[in-house]
Amino acid sequence: MKKTLYFIICLIVVFSLCSCSKDEKAPEKETNENLFSTTSEEETSEQESLFETDPTIIPAESPTEIEVEDFLLPFKNEPSVIMGEKNSSFENGREPLEKVSYSAEESSSLSSKKISHSHGPASDGKAHHTVVAFQDTFDKYGALTLDRVSEEKVLYLTFDCGWEYNNLTSTVLDVLKEKKVTAAFFCTLDHIKKQGTLINRMIEEGHIVGNHSTTHPSFADISRTKMMKEIEETENYLRENFGYCAKYFRFPAGEYTESALELVSSLGYMSVFWSVAYNDWNVDNIQGKDYAVKTVTERLHDGAVILLHSVSQDNAQALGEIIDIAREEGYVFKSLTEYGRNS
Repeated sequence: MKKTLYFIICLIVVFSLCSCSKDEKAPEKETNENLFSTTSEEETSEQESLFETDPTIIPAESPTEIEVEDFLLPFKNEPSVIMGEKNSSFENGREPLEKVSYSAEESSSLSSKKISHSHGPASDGKAHHTVVAFQDTFDKYGALTLDRVSEEKVLYLTFDCGWEYNNLTSTVLDVLKEKKVTAAFFCTLDHIKKQGTLINRMIEEGHIVGNHSTTHPSFADISRTKMMKEIEETENYLRENFGYCAKYFRFPAGEYTESALELVSSLGYMSVFWSVAYNDWNVDNIQGKDYAVKTVTERLHDGAVILLHSVSQDNAQALGEIIDIAREEGYVFKSLTEYGRNS
């Protein structure tokens, strides 16, 4: 009887130790999964401090060399921008393109966990390791936050457009035309419908009009079918009314899931994120041209995707100087259409 009791006690102790061992490993896994959870600009400094002081959340090292063949480009062998023939009999000067009809099967094999895109500051012209970590994941789905394949010091200039303020987008377009820089404007359907003249100007001056969804929902909170409809409706409006389609998409608020990344890629789109941005969308928080110039130029790095908002008076006034300083530092502005094609 004593031997049996002793044996039972020993088993209890062994199982307790095993359980403790598993529990001790759990926080590390949870920390890594929460690596990209910061969403707001206000949380950026806290996040950056965490990345620098907690070695357990630093992701695995990325490859030192990336070949174009190593990542998926949804339209590698196809045009990423499609335009109808010029025809003055149509309101916006081009013949409509044929409408598309997409389908989206639900998937249980891909994660539906919400991820919010974030980034740390560049250092010595190099991207923060958080940006590199994101691109490690994005390569699989043909998404972009950091160009690691171009041999030049490349910059991509992008704008998010959901509404218009004080005609500042026209000012931005004037500067881009003067400086001979092409950019990408990610527009919601509402903005496209209300600002037809601006949209047509973007197209005719060689800029990309990207898809920013129909109603600007979080793609982490909706079904794959709803995601597909958000993209399809905006694309078809551009096809019918502007004879235009650009296969570039930006997630509203930078919120997505692995399932959403795969869905966008399956529709032939490239998801475009960013590695340089700042709090520039608040029209009640004007901080001046010099602040915008300093903030953006200090964060430049090789392969950067710059996110700005065209409702910012600071950006409109600073854009020309930002472009000049970047060029003086050896950077080359390219269109997203050149990414991964001539590297």
